[in-house]
Amino acid sequence: MSAMFVMIIASLAIALAFLGAFIWSVRKGHYDDDYTPSVRILFDDNNSDTAKTNTTDIH
Repeated sequence: MSAMFVMIIASLAIALAFLGAFIWSVRKGHYDDDYTPSVRILFDDNNSDTAKTNTTDIH
């Protein structure tokens, strides 16, 4: 029974350590996306204009 309590305490300590590391990384800005906004204009959207210009009439 005492081994179970040790395992519960150890698992809670590890979970709190991971939670602390996650909160630290969010506060430090590690999840901020600096790359996507700068290159978003380079990617094509699925516009109907591009579909119209790329079609060819084969008779």
